Amino acid sequence: MAEETGPIVELTGVGKNYGNITALSGVDLAVREAEVTCVLGDNGAGKSTLIKIVSGLHAHDAGEYKVDGQPVRFGSPREALDRGIATVYQDLAVVPLMPVWRNFFLGSEPTTGVWPVRRLDVKKMRETTGTELRKLGIELPDVDQPIASLSGGQRQCVAIARAIYFGARVLILDEPTAALGVKQSGVVLKYIASARDAGLGVIFITHNPPHAFMVGDHFVVLRQGEVELNARRAELTLEQLTHHMAGGSELDALRHEIDRIQAPEMGALHEMGSST
Repeated sequence: MAEETGPIVELTGVGKNYGNITALSGVDLAVREAEVTCVLGDNGAGKSTLIKIVSGLHAHDAGEYKVDGQPVRFGSPREALDRGIATVYQDLAVVPLMPVWRNFFLGSEPTTGVWPVRRLDVKKMRETTGTELRKLGIELPDVDQPIASLSGGQRQCVAIARAIYFGARVLILDEPTAALGVKQSGVVLKYIASARDAGLGVIFITHNPPHAFMVGDHFVVLRQGEVELNARRAELTLEQLTHHMAGGSELDALRHEIDRIQAPEMGALHEMGSST
């Protein structure tokens, strides 16, 4: 059996404060190559803050952030990207009326010729876009079509293929299925699995336990900035994951309290029924 490699990205006891507000506290997270790590939580759980720290947008205030075993403190997303950490946000950075190939290379267009007559290498961009999309199993009839003509799921997949082409080793996906229907969500989940099979470490941010359980290898549930659950797939069921997502220990405590309150009332009702 091959020896398991260490995490590409590892957070240990990470915390983040915004003034007097604690957004994250004591968060542990490990992302390995060829694995999908799902981070779940309701609004306000700390998912967005976690994304910002891992992607280099914000620095952490406590704990340790390592990439390939080395402590890091990124000053910008560009620095994180240089280490192979790419983020695909829910509101994709695309130009709707531009063709697919142009959006694929947006901001990183290759050129040909010599100065002062250098020009965009359109042929290379078209061919590369088609090739890279097919590597993930994405078949488009025409890469010249405006990206706005694609479905939401297809646009997400183009963004995933683009990140992989430009050297991503860790891919952060911010709620990629949140605004999609069942069919298009399935398309995105398929390509998340393809990215994992290509050897990437994937961080899949979601509030949907069934979607997470379909592709996830490791699960972290956040609640009010702290880790509610940190478990591998073999250690839990979808029902357990959903239970933690829905409140976990808080629900158990609430159910116990309701049972404690209702017990005397039910006993009184039973006595009244017996005396009549």
